[in-house]
Amino acid sequence: MLDERPALPAGHRAAVPTANEPPAVVVEGLAKSYGDIVAVADLSFSIHRRQTVALLGPNGAGKTTTMVMLLGLLQPSAGTIRILGEPMPQGRYRVLPRMNFTSPYVDLPQRLTVLQNLKVYGELYAVPRPRARIAELAAALDLEGFLDRPFGRLSAGQKTRVLLAKALINQPELLLLDEPTASLDPDTADQLRGYLEAYQARTHATVLLASHNMGEVERLAHHVLMLRRGSLVDQGSPAELLARYGRNDLEEVFLDIARDRRRPGMGAPT
Repeated sequence: MLDERPALPAGHRAAVPTANEPPAVVVEGLAKSYGDIVAVADLSFSIHRRQTVALLGPNGAGKTTTMVMLLGLLQPSAGTIRILGEPMPQGRYRVLPRMNFTSPYVDLPQRLTVLQNLKVYGELYAVPRPRARIAELAAALDLEGFLDRPFGRLSAGQKTRVLLAKALINQPELLLLDEPTASLDPDTADQLRGYLEAYQARTHATVLLASHNMGEVERLAHHVLMLRRGSLVDQGSPAELLARYGRNDLEEVFLDIARDRRRPGMGAPT
């Protein structure tokens, strides 16, 4: 079973960063184009340390492109990125050991077993006592029953849990999560969210979350960035967005923004 540590109380929020503490992520004027196709347009935001920030928007809004640029895997067409004080992609080799990511769109080697894959990443990240760390993650994320099975023979839900284990293997300071509960049944997804809450509370990690599960966002996120057609159109805490749009849940806010139904007088995002 997934680690059944109790989830933190509803409404829990991480400690507020001190005034002298620089943000974990600073993005200014970020843009990415492919010929005439604009994936990201003049995007600026910052993420304070020890916060979970959700990056939301409809398909094609630029969420995954933004995350890939934050990882230093894609060169922006314009703009600057600083991760944990380092410029990206120039400083990626100094920063990547302190961060990690998971995405359902990125697979691990299919023929390697789950254990072999995790060992490879343990070595890549120079994890101290990698065998003990893998055993800890296997117990917490319910991987023990298929550690010796090739990754390519796993179900979609099993792959999701293995990918999360890979993302947590180095206990990253900055964790990028792209649809972290994709393909999981509701019970397993709920337990995994509790595990992520406990992980952040214990390590004080900063988390950037992209998800289409609005209940997940309301539970985990301290702050929300709403994208539409590659641009930031609104932001705020879940409670602030609900009040601003006069809605009962974030799914209704999401639909308003996706369908360009922002009410007159709202102004530009703050």
